[in-house]
Amino acid sequence: MKLIQLDGTTGGGQMLRTALSLAMITGQPFRMTNIRGKRPKPGLMCQHLTCVKAACEISDGTADGAEIGSTELVFRAGRIRGGEHRFAIGTAGSTNLLYQTLLPALLYAEAPATLRLEGGTHNPMAPPFEFIDQVFLPTLWRMGAEASVTLLESGFAPVGGGVIECAVTPCNGLRPLVLEVRGELTSLSLRVPTRNLPIHIAGRMLDAALAELPCDDATVEIREPGPGRGVCCLYQANFTNAVEMTSAFGETNVTAERVGRRAGKLLSDFIGAEVPVGRHLTDQLLLPMALAGGGSFLTMAPDDHVPTNISVIEKFLPLQIKVEEAGRGKWRIGTA
Repeated sequence: MKLIQLDGTTGGGQMLRTALSLAMITGQPFRMTNIRGKRPKPGLMCQHLTCVKAACEISDGTADGAEIGSTELVFRAGRIRGGEHRFAIGTAGSTNLLYQTLLPALLYAEAPATLRLEGGTHNPMAPPFEFIDQVFLPTLWRMGAEASVTLLESGFAPVGGGVIECAVTPCNGLRPLVLEVRGELTSLSLRVPTRNLPIHIAGRMLDAALAELPCDDATVEIREPGPGRGVCCLYQANFTNAVEMTSAFGETNVTAERVGRRAGKLLSDFIGAEVPVGRHLTDQLLLPMALAGGGSFLTMAPDDHVPTNISVIEKFLPLQIKVEEAGRGKWRIGTA
């Protein structure tokens, strides 16, 4: 079978993850060159290599160029296998992004699958575990997916050491979802998970987020004992027809107040945008929507991940995804 040719110069790890998912589902092999070409450290890093190796295992596939630093990869998938699998990233690389690489394929497996994934669960370069559990998966359930995730151990960057377990039941195909009305705001909740740091840091972060966007359900969560240390601010909004979570992570030389204000402002901006889908979920819904063969949603102005992700999807599937302004700062994304 002829190789699909992909140029990763302008994209990041998401291009590779989407290509791996689609190659497993469609059986079409691909060659990607210039992987993460414009990143400070181009080529495959530990988290990307783990995605490649995991895709090989669950699909009896092969990968040429699967090594750290490689800027070219040829991947060929076989038959998708369910069963029990364990994958360890070895760094604080995101277990949540690894899960999102494997989940679409396992929905098309011949048997249910259980995954144990080890690495980072709270990483500033990826959605936190709670986003997957509270925002991403509930949206997929509405499309007919049967999947769940459980947090066994939090893993903060840069140490990692987190563990999640995932269960996936194959389905008969995803259903199209139209998500253009979010309904009324029903609740707000604020969580500040922390480990091995003075408690006043998390408290200041929480207070700053509340000053930006008040809510009655706010608490600090101690995630000890465990490896490493870290803190993040997770702010969630539930609507009658949608849910969104924003996050901000503690980092060296950045005050707790600044982190808390950022999480609060991000959610406040989303609420003001009057759309049902946030920027992170936008990128993550493109592939399920395409696999369902239809659907649409309203979101905020999309970031650069969206066109690069769409370009990969359209190489594998016989459809087009349109991105168009819908007025008043809203954007509609849907299949053509």
